[in-house]
Amino acid sequence: MNIMTQNTASYISNLKYQLLLAFLVIITFASSSQAQQLSANQIIDKANLAAYYAGDDGSAQARMIIVDENGNKQMRQFTILRQDEKDLGNQNILVFFSRPSNVKNTVFRVEKHIEQDDNRWLYLPALDLVKRISAGDKRTSFVGSHFFYEDVSGRNPNEDTFTLLAEDETSYTLKAVPKQPKSVEFSYYVINISKSNFLPIKSTYFDSKNQALRTMTVSKVKEIAGNATVMKSRITDLSNNSYTDMQFRNVKYNVGLPNNLFSERSMRTPPRAWLK
Repeated sequence: MNIMTQNTASYISNLKYQLLLAFLVIITFASSSQAQQLSANQIIDKANLAAYYAGDDGSAQARMIIVDENGNKQMRQFTILRQDEKDLGNQNILVFFSRPSNVKNTVFRVEKHIEQDDNRWLYLPALDLVKRISAGDKRTSFVGSHFFYEDVSGRNPNEDTFTLLAEDETSYTLKAVPKQPKSVEFSYYVINISKSNFLPIKSTYFDSKNQALRTMTVSKVKEIAGNATVMKSRITDLSNNSYTDMQFRNVKYNVGLPNNLFSERSMRTPPRAWLK
């Protein structure tokens, strides 16, 4: 075999090796990419964790601006205290209203359960009455706003069946169909979840005729203590374009809220030290 023939054989052998190596790299990358692909339920779990379970507990001051179809405005101001029993598990929530005067000292309390219906109560100071909110009322207006009681504490993901519709470089798009259609006012909703922080950034609710009923959009997110945090969101009633803006400030995580704080006693006698 002359030198030219040897060089040709060596070149072909080296080329085969490089092609084989490239093929193995492609297969490895494809397998790795497939292994990292998340299911619809995994995405929803991550979104629920990001939106409602940052830290072991937390506090925040909030303001709602309610705008009706004629442009008339109302305001609600309150403080939220939240404690988790465990991530993606049961939670305790207290909401203390401070403004305006007609809702001042009203308190909303939630015992959020994963395996059963949540317990919800509303304290009405004018009557000195703690009123239980039935499970059937969770999809009704929260103190006159476009937010529902369920929006405040978060909808239990076990109540819906999720399907991944699409994804791009920045977000996932999923469809959620209620398992008990008669318990809600919508037929399904479509939710967009950010890939960067897994916060839900838009939800649109539809009726049985595929007509959009209401939307939730997030317009401002801020990182606080390592947690991506929604600072401003809006829910819009698409039948008349009325809406409510929710704005947060003074958000804190892992503040050490005691277990006995979440009780009827705190509803009647607010824990001032935790409301600053």
